[in-house]
Parts: sequence; C-alpha cells; structure tokens
Amino acid sequence: MEPGACAGLLAFVRGTPMADALQEILVLRPSSEFLDPALDREFHCLRPYLAADPDAVIRAASHVTALVTTGSYGVPDALWSLLPNLGLVAVHGVGLDRVDVPRAEALGVRIATTPDALTDDVADLAIGLWLAASRRMGEGERYIRARAWPSTPAPALSVRASGRRVGVLGFGRIGKAIADRARVFASEVRYFNRSAVPGRDEQAMPTLIELASWSEVLFVAASNAPGSRPLIDGPVLKALGPDALLINVARGAVVDEPALVEALKFGRLGGAGLDVFADEPNVPADLLALDNVVLQPHRGSATREGRQAMADEVLQALRSHFELSHLD
Repeated sequence: MEPGACAGLLAFVRGTPMADALQEILVLRPSSEFLDPALDREFHCLRPYLAADPDAVIRAASHVTALVTTGSYGVPDALWSLLPNLGLVAVHGVGLDRVDVPRAEALGVRIATTPDALTDDVADLAIGLWLAASRRMGEGERYIRARAWPSTPAPALSVRASGRRVGVLGFGRIGKAIADRARVFASEVRYFNRSAVPGRDEQAMPTLIELASWSEVLFVAASNAPGSRPLIDGPVLKALGPDALLINVARGAVVDEPALVEALKFGRLGGAGLDVFADEPNVPADLLALDNVVLQPHRGSATREGRQAMADEVLQALRSHFELSHLD
C-alpha cells in the first residue's frame, strides 16, 4: 500500500484526533492528479483499491455518508447495502450507466456529476475525430511512422470533411456543443433527441432512422439505460450507408459494436471515429486492424483544464454535502 493511502482508515480504527478533524469519505477509484490530492487535503479518504484487503476497508466505511467514484466505474450493486448512511455519490464524470439511479433515489441518495466541466473538451474531440476520420489522418500518420513514404504507394484518397450533412444523436449539453462547432463545416445540422430542444435553429428529426438516412456524418452524444439495446444497431448503420461516418464520444454501449465492426470491414459504412468502446479497455482486434477508423482511449475530457474543472465540481459537491466552506 502506498504511504498514507488509507490514512483516514487508520485514523478511524485508532480513534486519533485526526478522525474528528476531517470528514471521512469512501473513494472507489483513482480519478485525476487534480482531484485525488485535493481529496486527501480536505477529507479522510478510505481507498479500498489501494488496500491489501479491500473488503475490510468497505466494512470500515459503513458509517460514511459520501463516496467518490468515476463514471466508468460507478457504484457496484453490492455496495449499496453495505453503506446504510450514504447520502451522496459524487461522480468524477458525466455517465451514470454504472450507477443504479432508481435505487439511489429510493434510498434518498443524491448523485452529483460534472457535466459542465467536460462539455467543451468532449465536443472538441468529437470534431477532431470527424476531421481525422474524413481525411484518414490516422492512416497517414502510420504511413509516415513506418517510413513507407515514398517507397510504397500513398494511402487511399480521403473525402472532404466540409459541406456535409451532419446529424447529432442526443441534444443535451454535449450534443448542442458539437452542433455549434459542426456548423462551421457542415452544409446543415439536424438532430434526434427524446424531445425537441427549444431555442435552437437545427431541425429535429422524427426518428433516429430518418436522421441516419439523411446524415453523411452522425455524431453519438446520447446514453442509453443499462441493459437496454444499443441505439446504433444494424438498421441504423444500414441507413447511414457506405459513404457515411459515425463518431461516438458518448458510451460504447450505445453502439452495437459487432455490427459496427462488420459494417466497417465490409464497406457498409465509410468510417468511424471512436473514443468509447463496449468493453473498455478491451478494443476488438478487428477494429485495431482497420484503416478507416480513428481510435482514442476514452479521452474526451482529458485536458488539464477539463480535469481541473471536474475536480472543482466534485469538491464543491462534497463541501456542500458536509456544509463546509472552502478555505484557501
């Protein structure tokens, strides 16, 4: 175990005065260089992932009223019954597909996420994936790194990114931010959402299939309920067609990954830009072998500015929960 990794646990067990000075919280996973040290400064952190016996740390944390987790890890189902005093789940991220929201609501547990902090960064990456996939930038970089230029034929011609019909699935914060950026390049932007979004110029399409049929580039900025069928399935991919691009910066589970791989392998979809996958960090080998795909390791919010803002939002949620004021 790293020095000081479970200082809060030791203080609690030993009954030292330190246990009375700071509130104790459960931290389920490491988050960032901006949040983790700040948590240790302001709270006593119980970190089971650093302990030789994680279950012992969980048992010792039955009294805590707040926990911190990541969007990709969430809250394991077995944990709810072990934390009877829990009042806050602070998620370092925006996704709630790994948090049992109905159960939290039934138990009176508040959930805090960091949606505002990562909107711009995720939207920026989405546009970058579009441009990179359209112009086959990944293939070009690999060509140069392999020192194949000019001894072997150049990569295949790419397609122009600008002037395309752009569709956006999901028109929340990130979807709207993508649309704002896409308008610079697109001939037109339309979207599909659970309900029409007032105050926007973009046309809402009545169904996802109709949006896919219309789109030359389709951005995925929507989530779906855990265990539900993927929104982007075989029929949607067929509607997109062999010249279209799919860009996913939402969640891997939103896309039927095997169907996507098949469509890309056999030319039924023109290309894809993917920041998320169904079983992270396990990316299908077939995807890795394709030149018409640009891949990123779930880095939509991975900027220094974004991670600092996310850390600030998690800390503020914890301070509010404990009715603490920030001391500079």
